[in-house]
Amino acid sequence: MKSALHKVLHPIAGKAMVLHLLDSLAEISPARTIVVVGQGRDQVEAALGPRGVEFAVQAAPRGTGDAVRAAQDVLSDFDGDIVVLFGDTPLVEAATIARLRAALTEDVAVAVLGFRPDDPAAYGRIIADGGEIRKMVEFKDASAAERAVTLCNSGLLAVRARDLWALLARIGNANAAGEYYLPDIVGLAIADGRRCVVIETGADKVAGVNSRADLAAVEASWQARRRAAMMAAGVTLVDPGSVFFAHDTQIAADVTIEPFVVFGPGVGVESGAVIHSHSHIEGALVGAGASVGPFARLRPGTRLGVGAKVGNFVEVKAADIGAGAKASHLTYLGDCTVGAGANIGAGTITCNYDGFFKYRTVIGAGAFIGSNSALVAPVTIGDGAYVGAGSIVTRDIAADALGLVRADQTEKPGWAARFRAAMTARKRG
Repeated sequence: MKSALHKVLHPIAGKAMVLHLLDSLAEISPARTIVVVGQGRDQVEAALGPRGVEFAVQAAPRGTGDAVRAAQDVLSDFDGDIVVLFGDTPLVEAATIARLRAALTEDVAVAVLGFRPDDPAAYGRIIADGGEIRKMVEFKDASAAERAVTLCNSGLLAVRARDLWALLARIGNANAAGEYYLPDIVGLAIADGRRCVVIETGADKVAGVNSRADLAAVEASWQARRRAAMMAAGVTLVDPGSVFFAHDTQIAADVTIEPFVVFGPGVGVESGAVIHSHSHIEGALVGAGASVGPFARLRPGTRLGVGAKVGNFVEVKAADIGAGAKASHLTYLGDCTVGAGANIGAGTITCNYDGFFKYRTVIGAGAFIGSNSALVAPVTIGDGAYVGAGSIVTRDIAADALGLVRADQTEKPGWAARFRAAMTARKRG
């Protein structure tokens, strides 16, 4: 990845790839979850510690077989089924993990997850007959006939603990890389006369990440599936390919999303809302029938009430916008409460930060804030109050009052003509 960030912590849809995998695993309620760590372990342990997983350490990178063997001491008292997954293969679904484990019947030593990619390339091949594995072979060691087989090894497998440790103890590292390969346990089990089986899944479900390009491809795959799911659930995506969701985005039926909209984590949108093009929403709740954008930004802590409107070039942060309230254009609303039906004129800003602390602005129900006003927090505008355009408000304004904070307009007849004449003469001279 050429990154200071550990590979498995790179995000997909706003969540570290390894967390996608752990969330899928959690759906089938494993008795224990062991994460094998090595280089960069501090980052991984800090990120996953709150998840209640256990850690095992692979002291040096000596192959997948050695990595799994690193967990033996941690699991010395465990005698159940073990499913081996990869932290950089994040899109494996809970149902697939459950099927893999279910394939480990009493007479099966190892169950392997296979897939058929569009381009098998250099993947290891699985030679199987009716789901029973006859041979697994690395591409470089495969014959022409074996390379023609399209069933490939994902590396993911299920095996009983008592079989796993015994088989791992027998694998060697007599290969060019000097590594211990986990798939070798399948060949050993077959040589012992034990049955090994393969089940299949889609290639997109076992896509691995080893580069920035791979990360982008997995992100694209995840987004494509989420867009399809959203539309199937009744969400209108005018141009699906230009909309990007986060891992936890919640959109109700009958929401319309126009092109080029990006959702960060923590967003919920209720029925009937419209998200117009080129808007960015993160950590916000959008009420039923609300309108957002175009070119709007909703930052964390934003709540839009029923039928509220946040228009073009409006930024909202940590604000409650009441039902039917409007901020139609060119406005910043930060750390504030806007009452139902209030109207916020163009160019209005809440001055919420003094360089040290944040302060809150309260705008009452039905209030009208004139264009190009600055509300210097902490300040309260009462229900139904009017603030004249161009005001800098530093003190509270009572309900139903008119607040004007600007100099009187003056006019000097003929001044402009005299100024132009003087400047023209000066330029010529």
